[in-house]
Amino acid sequence: MSQTETVLLQRPGAALAAATVLSLPLGSIYAFSVFLAPLEELLGASRSDLASVFGISVIFFTIGLNLAPRLFGFIPVTALVALSAAVSALGVGLAAAAPSFTLLAVGYGVLFAFGGGVAYVGAQQCVNATPITRPGLVNGYLVSLFPLGAMLAAPAFGWGIDRYGVRATLAALAVVVAASGVVATWLMARSGVRLSRPSRVAAATTDAAAARQQSSVFWKLFFVFTFAATAGLMVLSQAAAILAAYGVGKATALAATTGITAAIAAARLGGGLMVDRLPVPVVAATAQAIALVGAILLTLVPTPEMAIPTLGLIGIGYGLISGVTAAAVAFYWPKALFGQTASRIYIAWCLAALTLPLVAARLFDLTGGYHIAIMLAGAANLCGVLVGLTLPSQKRRA
Repeated sequence: MSQTETVLLQRPGAALAAATVLSLPLGSIYAFSVFLAPLEELLGASRSDLASVFGISVIFFTIGLNLAPRLFGFIPVTALVALSAAVSALGVGLAAAAPSFTLLAVGYGVLFAFGGGVAYVGAQQCVNATPITRPGLVNGYLVSLFPLGAMLAAPAFGWGIDRYGVRATLAALAVVVAASGVVATWLMARSGVRLSRPSRVAAATTDAAAARQQSSVFWKLFFVFTFAATAGLMVLSQAAAILAAYGVGKATALAATTGITAAIAAARLGGGLMVDRLPVPVVAATAQAIALVGAILLTLVPTPEMAIPTLGLIGIGYGLISGVTAAAVAFYWPKALFGQTASRIYIAWCLAALTLPLVAARLFDLTGGYHIAIMLAGAANLCGVLVGLTLPSQKRRA
């Protein structure tokens, strides 16, 4: 069968539906904070021990991201989807039955996160392998699914824990992940997607000069994403604590945290949509500038009334860059190299999660506030503006 015939047999809608069904429950990994208090009581673990589970999950999620492209072309996409969901479901099931902190960390932090990483970039590659006409909008949508899943999961987890307990809630999540894997596998089979090995595509389509140019673009995009994620993940991981430090009441801080998460999800979609219409450097620099304005305003006017909208601006800037990054990869690189390239750029997410969020917590212990951390976030966004302006404009697809 020719390549043209293969493309004609593909169903982008089925691939997109599979990615949606698979990603939403896996995005609940970001709602782990809901489990902290009940797991403390159940396992007798300390808050710092349980908080480290999220750090472990960041590392293994990134490992999954970068292993997935090595499987493209070696195993069918249906097997890739089924395998990622099965590993994640097994991990959550192990966490539900875990009698100790160690098994909880292995189940939730290692297996669940690893399967989620494989699914995240695998689903993106499968959708981008189909003939999509709005790559910016589509990729913005894809990267918005995980925070949207977390936003939906958090209240569901809270209700489940109150009514049935933490173990039953985790067991229910394992069932949902497994069921979504079955549905997503069936949908992906209907999509007709076939993946090529990225190494073969790179060798066939890239000469030495083009390779050097792509390397330059890669590192610019990598650092643009790093600077935005450094500030954004500090807000995403500690929003309630930061708001409380600025004098916002507990109930208001919790509601604002949910709103900030929703704003980040919407901004991811918006960032991709904007790249369909505007040059990448304009959108990237503007997104970083929005976050920078938030950091400057909160530094100059550190009041409860200013804290909520300014943290929202920092989060929106991060969300926009997430959408811009995925969309830019779709424009700058061949379709078959999307997953490989995106997974390497997403290493920046891991680095960001392990830098300023941890530094901010330490600075709070030393100073009793987040003023210095906010200024560091603003400095990162300023660097992001400068690097973002050096990105090339994308070539429009017919």
